[in-house]
Amino acid sequence: MLYSCLKFIARLAIRVFCRKIIINQHDLLKIKGPVLLACNHPNSFLDSVILDTLFEQPVWSLARGDVFKKPFIIRILSALKILPVYRTSEGVENLSENYKTFEACINIFQNNGIINIFSEGKCINEWHLRPLKKGTARLAIKAWEENIPLQVIPVGINYSSFRRFGKNIFLNFGSPIIKKNINFTEADGMRHQSFNNQLQKQLEQLVFEIPKQDKQKQKELLEIKPSVQKKILLAIPAVVGYLIHLPLYIPVKKFTWKKTNHNDHYDSVLTGILLFGYILYLIVIVAIVWIITGGWWAIFLLILLPFTAWAYSQLKPQLDK
Repeated sequence: MLYSCLKFIARLAIRVFCRKIIINQHDLLKIKGPVLLACNHPNSFLDSVILDTLFEQPVWSLARGDVFKKPFIIRILSALKILPVYRTSEGVENLSENYKTFEACINIFQNNGIINIFSEGKCINEWHLRPLKKGTARLAIKAWEENIPLQVIPVGINYSSFRRFGKNIFLNFGSPIIKKNINFTEADGMRHQSFNNQLQKQLEQLVFEIPKQDKQKQKELLEIKPSVQKKILLAIPAVVGYLIHLPLYIPVKKFTWKKTNHNDHYDSVLTGILLFGYILYLIVIVAIVWIITGGWWAIFLLILLPFTAWAYSQLKPQLDK
């Protein structure tokens, strides 16, 4: 229930928070499991949220194990279809817990589920594919050894910005990697390496390679200029949206930057806070207008205000400075 409710809210909100989402294979969003989405990891938990909102079938995610500490947090994350993966840096004594997670993944695949895994392991805000860890290969080959007809779909996630609200997202899907692509007569190490080579080769074509200092290339690959007609039609709503939402956005932006300026989670945390804070902000504005005017028409602000926010996101700068 919690997952379904948040997915519904996120699906509505993401159209405001993200300026445009460009997908190279729309038909894959309707795919049925068992499927493993093997992704790069440029933008913390926002990567998972984007995939969750786009796929018709529920998507399970694998997240760093150090957040699975308190029983209450574990229950919440489990309800959100998130499973823990522990790294050596999070304590060697916790690595054995990964076997439980892998078994849970196999069970999900057996029930035709979809799981998202970040094959690079660590999140870094950059337009660059890093070396792949072995976790994706191990999980896929384990599923194939259990005779599960798993498809591994390479996914390249590319953002126009890691700091700006209202970004373009380029979601590129590759070709499925299936059991017959792997030689099971080889030793484990060779099979894992063969799988990673195939996945790496595809992801290199799906993930943009752009140096952070190359502003010209960022502009060429990431910017989508609005048409003149769009600029004219949305100019006034965009200005209204900017002014109305400034009292919410500026404090949230400053707070988020203060808490996350030492890591690569700023964009995701900002989006997460705005996702829930915006609902309260709308309710407060509607309530104030209703009390002052006494008009039931104030309820239409629940549609009008998000529209002005969307209009602003369509015209504002898209790239990091």
